[in-house]
Amino acid sequence: MLVFSKAGLVFLSVPKTGSTAYQAALAPHAAMIVGDPPELKHAPVFRYNRFFRPALEKFIGAPLDVLAVMREPVDWLGSWYRYRRRPFLQGQPKSAHDMSFDAFVDAYTQGEKPPFANVGSQAKFLEPQKNGTAATHLFRYEDQAGLQSFLQERLGLEVDIGRQNVSPPMPLELSDATLAKLRRKCPQEFALYDSIRPGGAYTPLPRG
Repeated sequence: MLVFSKAGLVFLSVPKTGSTAYQAALAPHAAMIVGDPPELKHAPVFRYNRFFRPALEKFIGAPLDVLAVMREPVDWLGSWYRYRRRPFLQGQPKSAHDMSFDAFVDAYTQGEKPPFANVGSQAKFLEPQKNGTAATHLFRYEDQAGLQSFLQERLGLEVDIGRQNVSPPMPLELSDATLAKLRRKCPQEFALYDSIRPGGAYTPLPRG
């Protein structure tokens, strides 16, 4: 999570959306950098609202805009799958070694997810809170040009983003049946992603 006090902007770090690369590039310009532990670096809207927002609004002023990035749901799971197949996880409960992407996604759709598929939810991460706290700007991961243009205008600086923590490429094949099951079990992921419009505008989902 990055806080830009002069710009009145908080950049939440949704896992597997390139947040590490943006943190590396923008850290010199941020008033606050939350990089560790992961539970705070990747603080979702509800955790930001409970622990960070009150202090930030007290000392910086309100309201603060909240920026986040969302990845297409299947592609997002593909990034997690590649990460969970990395050699250092082999032999651990969180490893997806020797497992197909189809099997990984099928496990993700289960009510009680096994450890390797328990990777959270983008929609839950971005869920608006009862007091109205929500992401005010939401960009698609694929719209890097739009996101960087927004940051350049808002922060008044050139944004040059590299690549960090990139999982190795590999084929990601998903059967029609598993994709249909994912859409049926996790409709909020697709609905939220589909609602994102150019410039960071989107339609927040109602609290579930």
